[in-house]
Order: sequence, then C-alpha cells, then structure tokens
Amino acid sequence: MPAKRGAPKRKSEAVVEDTDAKKVKVSHQSHAKEIGLVLVLGQGDVGQLGLGEDIMERKKPALVTLPEQMVQVVAGGMHSVCLSNTGQVYTFGCNDEGALGRDTSEEGSETLPGKVELEQKIVQVSAGDSHSAALTEEGTVYVWGSFRDNNGVIGLLEPFKTCTRPTKLPITESVVKIASGNDHLVMLTLDGNLYTSGCAEQGQLGRVPEHFSNRGGRKGLSRLLEPQMVKLKGKVHFTDAFCGAYLTFAVTTEGYVYGFGLSNYHQVSTKSTKMCYVPVKLTCFKNSTTSWVDFAGGQHHTLCLDAEGQVYSLGRAEYGRLGLGEGAEEKSEPTPVTGMEPVCSVACGASVSYAVTKEGDVYSWGMGTNMQLGTGEEDDEWSPVKMTGKQLENRAVLMVSSGGQHTALLVRDKQDS
Repeated sequence: MPAKRGAPKRKSEAVVEDTDAKKVKVSHQSHAKEIGLVLVLGQGDVGQLGLGEDIMERKKPALVTLPEQMVQVVAGGMHSVCLSNTGQVYTFGCNDEGALGRDTSEEGSETLPGKVELEQKIVQVSAGDSHSAALTEEGTVYVWGSFRDNNGVIGLLEPFKTCTRPTKLPITESVVKIASGNDHLVMLTLDGNLYTSGCAEQGQLGRVPEHFSNRGGRKGLSRLLEPQMVKLKGKVHFTDAFCGAYLTFAVTTEGYVYGFGLSNYHQVSTKSTKMCYVPVKLTCFKNSTTSWVDFAGGQHHTLCLDAEGQVYSLGRAEYGRLGLGEGAEEKSEPTPVTGMEPVCSVACGASVSYAVTKEGDVYSWGMGTNMQLGTGEEDDEWSPVKMTGKQLENRAVLMVSSGGQHTALLVRDKQDS
C-alpha cells in the first residue's frame, strides 16, 4: 500500500481515540488525503478499466469518468475499487464472484463505475483477485466477493459462500489498516495486532500450520475464513502491514520486519525457498540504517522502500520485474533499484513493478505483454522507465496500484498543489 506522499507513514497521526465515547476514528492512512483523478491502462476485457463495453485495452493512461473526486484507487485481479473524498466506494470490472459488491444485472453495467452501498464512511479500500474490502472510520471492516485456492472458491466468511454485498467482518478489535493479497486479507488493529483471513495454502495467513493449510484440514474452512490473530512468542506490537500476492510483511514498533507466505524465489527474503507458515523475523532488513516504509509483492517478487526514498527488489527476475537491468538474476536479499529520483511509494502487479517519486512521476518496469507499463509497446523493461502520456502531462501521480492485467493511477493537476 502506498505511503504518505513525500513522507514515511506515521501511525501516531493516523489514529485518534475518543476516550469518552470509546470510539475509534480512523483517518485516510494508506495515502495522503490528496484528492485526484483516476487513470487506467492495460487490458480490460472484463470491464476492469471502467471505460465502458467497447474499450478493451489502453496502451497509455486513460481518464475514468467518476461522479466524485477520489483519494484512493486499487486494482484487483480483474476489477478496480475507487474511494472518494466523501468516503464513498465505486467499483468496476469482473463481478462473477461478487467482487464489485453491487448489482450488475443490467448488461454492461460492470464496465462502468458504480456505487457500492455502505452505511458508514469508508477511509481505505483494498482488493484481491476476487474480493474487495473497505475500512470504516469507526475501525470496522466490510468485505465482499470470495477467496479462492488452487481448487476454486473457498468462500469469504462462510465455507463456499460468496458475498455479493458488503458484509461486516466479525472482529472485535478496532482496525486501522487493511491489505489484500490475491486471496487473503490482513488487518492491523489499534492495539498493534495482526488478523488474517483467506487462503492459507502458501502460508500467507501466518497462523495456520502446513498440515491445516489445505482448506483448514480436519478443522475445516472456518479456520481460514474467520479472522484470527497472528500470534508470536512474546509481546510484539505491529505498526504496519503489507501484502504481496501470496505473502505478508509486517513491521514492529522497534522497526523489525516479519514475513510469511510464498518464498519459492526468495521473495520473502528467507534463506530457504520453503513456504513460511509462521512469521519469520527477517534479518536482512535489520541491518539497514534506515526504516522501511513500504512493501509490495507480485506473483514471485517483492519491492521494498526505505525512508530515504530508495527502492529495493528481490525474488524472481524474469521479464525484468526486479528493475536491475537486462540479464539480472534472482535475488534473495533486497537489492537497490537505481535510475530514479527519491520514491514515496511502490506497487506490484503479477510480473510488473512501479515506483511513485516524491516529485509525482511514476516509473514502471517488468513484463510488457499486457500494456501495463505505459510505454505503448509490449516489450519487457528491465530497468525503470518514466511513464508518459497525454493524461499525465502537467499532472503529479499520487499513487499507483496494479492488478492481473491492468494498472490504475491516482493523479492531480500540478497547479492544484
């Protein structure tokens, strides 16, 4: 999830507790509160570009028509979720398993933005392959759609049941941040705890042993779908959490980074390529003289960002997704990505990578097949390339998010700063 523009996230500013009413107010915290316009590019054969039934592809960023100004946009596997500055949620794209959270029975209605009916003001959204989530200012979480595993739908809150409308998650603690992988959801609470739900096959929940990871084993799917706390020995207070496609990273008060999930290409930065079913304290991040402010993960690679604005990559190298130059090979530890000005946030699609600079430019690299890089070509890019286009002229990029075959940007006009 993108960090606050131009500065590391500071959780002390993100949450205010009203001790009299015992209610929690959560602010927009996955980004600055800057409002902007939504741009999209890549493949859109199921409406995930939000440009209508006739537009299936955009080689350069195109403007999405929305009824309000937006403060966040996230790209799921084949759908998109936008959050407005008034706390309203709009979705478009594939709705086969309810990921849009609204009625799309009218032909073509899924290919244009439509409003999701939610009773409370939303301050953050996230999206995976077939699910979406929304965090309210009261610290509650609503979800819709479905989680999947390698054998198909596993359900969202109840085994094998999809949710076509927003449904409140049964979690007693107040949540201050949500993050989605392809098929799992991570929630960071006010008390510094992590809760997870979804698919556990690759260890991404951090709380389900390997012998229960296939649909919960003898305990059943409810073990996976009911949000439960990730437990560690001793008291650990988490201040931030991030998801890759099949992995999770979490940062503690002391600045330690824990990781769990799929690491078959060392994308969790463990010494082994075995799946991590429990959180591992990652020593490679402890040696840094700076703090870590952002993580993003694709199918088999990871990007991380330090407080100085330096991007690092690790994991699988094919198609140039690490941004380390032509011929680069798999990396088991964070490796500096060069050729960019200081960066404020990073993002990954399956085999593509992005970095938003503090000056408001966006760089892309990786697989060019789906036109997600914004170069106008299908060639892979092995080093960062600054994205250009008519819709980016005289505009600053606030955030970027990438899905299976499409990418979304939030931008603002530079004179509005």
